[in-house]
Amino acid sequence: MNGSWAVVTGASSGLGVEFAERLAADGANVLLVARRADLLEAVAERVRSHFGVLAETHPADLTDPAQRAALVSRMAELDVSHLVNNAGFGTMGAFAEIEPERMSQEMELNMVALTELTRAVVPGMVARGSGAIIQVASTAAFQPIPTMAVYAATKAYVKRLGVALWEELRETGVRVVVICPGPTETEFFATAGADAVMRRRRTPAQVVETTMRALAAHRPLVVDGLPNAAMALATRLAPVALQARLARVVAST
Repeated sequence: MNGSWAVVTGASSGLGVEFAERLAADGANVLLVARRADLLEAVAERVRSHFGVLAETHPADLTDPAQRAALVSRMAELDVSHLVNNAGFGTMGAFAEIEPERMSQEMELNMVALTELTRAVVPGMVARGSGAIIQVASTAAFQPIPTMAVYAATKAYVKRLGVALWEELRETGVRVVVICPGPTETEFFATAGADAVMRRRRTPAQVVETTMRALAAHRPLVVDGLPNAAMALATRLAPVALQARLARVVAST
């Protein structure tokens, strides 16, 4: 990866920071994308000093089509070897009570932005015969979740899109992996408005290690953590109505 660029969205905290540092440690320059410019610059400075690579910040709200277009333009100027689509957020609460604007932003970020950024880098990667795309989904992708209905639906989209692209690109030299973390020590729950739930959480370092191992093994999909993987497997065996009921209980504990 020496001299190439890795683009990481949601890079101001949590998994985004961990992915950026891991890729920088492997020799990639990093383009860090998130809304909070001050936090991004702090991450960039740490990456530069610790790993001796270039680190560029690109503050942007990826729910805004114009700001996404500006990012795509910047990415076109770089030799992008890795794209980590990590930016996303969830909302907890009754569907009928969530603000429509927040729902739209959640779908715009979790699905539309991810898809557009992926489309922006794939042709160049295919032409070069190498590259890697990491799509951050969630264990929420495996079942409907009442009180997190929109979030679970968006992550199901990410999972299906990523696995489909893995097959499409399998013989081109471009690798795709979908990582499905369970509860993780990030800002996700605070942003979702329910920081007290699901207190047994994995660390960002664990999630990134799981991801990179799966990417190296050319796996299309991986669930982080044995209990989470067991849960994801179990959902395939349960009737969908039971999946929804159980998911609602788990989401509230």
